[in-house]
Amino acid sequence: MNPVAMLAESWRAIIANRMRSFLTMLGMIIGVAAVVLMLAIGQGAQNAINSTISSMGSNLFIVLSGATTSGGQRMGLGTSPTLTMSDAAALAELPNVTAAAPVQPGTAAAVYAGNNWSTSVSGVTPDYLQVRNWVVASGFAFTDADVRGAARVAILGQTVVDNLFGDENPIGKTMRINRSPFTVVGVLEPKGQSLDGRDQDDVIIVPVTTAQRKLFGSQFPGTVRFIMAQASTAEAMPAVEKEMNELLRARHRVAADADADFSVRNLSAMAEASAAATRIMSYVLGAIASISLIVGGIGIMNIMLVSVTERTREIGIRIAIGARHRDILLQFLLEAITISLIGCLIGVGLGMGGAWAVQKLAGFPVVVTFDIALLAFSVAAGVGIFFGFYPARRAALMNPIDALRYQ
Repeated sequence: MNPVAMLAESWRAIIANRMRSFLTMLGMIIGVAAVVLMLAIGQGAQNAINSTISSMGSNLFIVLSGATTSGGQRMGLGTSPTLTMSDAAALAELPNVTAAAPVQPGTAAAVYAGNNWSTSVSGVTPDYLQVRNWVVASGFAFTDADVRGAARVAILGQTVVDNLFGDENPIGKTMRINRSPFTVVGVLEPKGQSLDGRDQDDVIIVPVTTAQRKLFGSQFPGTVRFIMAQASTAEAMPAVEKEMNELLRARHRVAADADADFSVRNLSAMAEASAAATRIMSYVLGAIASISLIVGGIGIMNIMLVSVTERTREIGIRIAIGARHRDILLQFLLEAITISLIGCLIGVGLGMGGAWAVQKLAGFPVVVTFDIALLAFSVAAGVGIFFGFYPARRAALMNPIDALRYQ
């Protein structure tokens, strides 16, 4: 019998037992739908994490100044003025550092017309935008000349614009920060939340010298709270971290056996750890959903065994009139494959529909890709074929005399 005739015979057998065939498919449908849905949710979460990491910048280091001690109480990193703008300039000269930006942060009240908004203000250099991968969406960034001249210019995050200016274009407008007039020269592209939930758009950026001299003041001129640096590649980060530590220890004249008055931290490593946790969660969800696929495969095997038992005399007659063992094997295997593939197709459709519903109703980021659908389809088809082989082989190895005598 040719394969086309066998396929037609298998289809007739499936149609003749519609309810049983549907119940056989049901396990496969649920399994595939669950795998597609779980992988789509995992991929959506992973994309959201990757987007957040990208918004923070890549290959980042943060260098914190040292800690002070007051009345026997240690105040924590960043409280001692041990870092200077010249330290940032020296770090930027390292061979695998693309940029280093000193940061002098603070909190200030911003006022425009009748609106006011308390937000964080960061005194930085133009390199800060490159290090953080921040883009000026409208207007322009301030320059090194503005830093040298401590110009009263500011770049606003979108949250600040919404709360102070509403629908009005802020470029060129004069606002007040801690009662000092500043000209708005640019607006940052929206970034969304950071990994710790902070609004990255709720910020005002001003030249670092302006922050030091005209906003926050300092008993130690030229010092900054921390420095952000960017390595050229992810592979270069271990070497860059070592070089930064060695350079700063030499500049601060810290003895080899003494504690450093600064701390270098790898921000990308922490971000990658979050991304890795999300990937593991995605794999776990997919593995849990795959269990239902195995259950569906066992269901196919059980129903096919029942079918072989019911059609024992039919198998005996076919063998007696010349059907070969491989023809019987192929016929029952085609039935299992057909049931499995139809169940897979329906399951992929339901899984994609479920993912769409989750995104619309729950607002959760969900991503269904062709790879996810193909993976679920392939695994489910393989499971169906694997569990369908045993009943087909059992039918093919029947003794025709015993089969004909079967009542």
